Amino acid sequence: MLLVRLHIGIVLIVALTSVLGSTSPGRAQFRQSEPEGAPIGDARVQRLKVGIVVTAAGPCTGIAGYTSVPIDWPEQQVKILDEEISPSVKVGYQQVGTTGKMMVVQIPMLAAGQEAKAIVTFEIRRSAILPPEDTDVFELPNPRRLDRQTRLYLGPSPRIESRDRKIRELAREIGADQAKAWGRVEAIYDWVREKVEYKFDKQLRGALAALNTGVGDCEELTSLFIAICRAADIPARTVHVEGHCYPEFYLVDGEGEGHWFPCQAAGSRAFGEMPEFRPILSKGDNFRPPYAPRDQQRYLANHLTARNAVGSPRVRFIRELESE
Repeated sequence: MLLVRLHIGIVLIVALTSVLGSTSPGRAQFRQSEPEGAPIGDARVQRLKVGIVVTAAGPCTGIAGYTSVPIDWPEQQVKILDEEISPSVKVGYQQVGTTGKMMVVQIPMLAAGQEAKAIVTFEIRRSAILPPEDTDVFELPNPRRLDRQTRLYLGPSPRIESRDRKIRELAREIGADQAKAWGRVEAIYDWVREKVEYKFDKQLRGALAALNTGVGDCEELTSLFIAICRAADIPARTVHVEGHCYPEFYLVDGEGEGHWFPCQAAGSRAFGEMPEFRPILSKGDNFRPPYAPRDQQRYLANHLTARNAVGSPRVRFIRELESE
């Protein structure tokens, strides 16, 4: 028996898990309470095609493919418009943590040269996020009072080295003269944008690389901002959109309610707001994918495995954005 695994991403391949789920995240756990939270602005409706097309080089059985799909957020609503699914192909969805989701495509058997596909078209209503009217009401959270999910955004992630000595020293220094929590985070934001020159690079280098070299693209700027925030006990996480990423940070209001606020680390200055309409693919930067539960991935990587195959099946992962 020949075992074939194809893995599109930055992490080594591992064995396929067989547990599939169909749960979807409850909107309540992502909601920002009003009026203190970030207000929602104008919306734009788009279509996003996501799918997997597999062609067998030789006979193969037990094919399973994984690719990430968008989910609902306060600034984004998602629904399925259309499905193109080959006969005998099964499509399900598996929640990854509370902030990610993957389409799971199962193909029992393919003959040599045969093709099977599963393509789903999503309608996505994505809204801009406006800045809050009064930023003085926000405070730094008490790490001991954070729920388990939010505490995850205080620790290190792949290429977000928040426990590094240099980064921890910066976290103690930057914004130390700011009396308000908003000003403290904004000082970190401005420092990163001032110290790191934007330079596009296809390779993800991360927070320490940006700090040591003084250059980086949206990935490095986002990573360094998040790392410094986390070292300062301010929860922060990555927001992944098509072809781009930006960070979010977490503060609490006078009632102790928590709120996530975005900022544009690379590009035009936007702090506490987000004039961005591209679909959100995921939030977070330390995922354990269903096909590799012991692995840690910054983003959910595409993955294909075949239990028994003659030759490696060819795979095409589809992600096509169409504006209405």
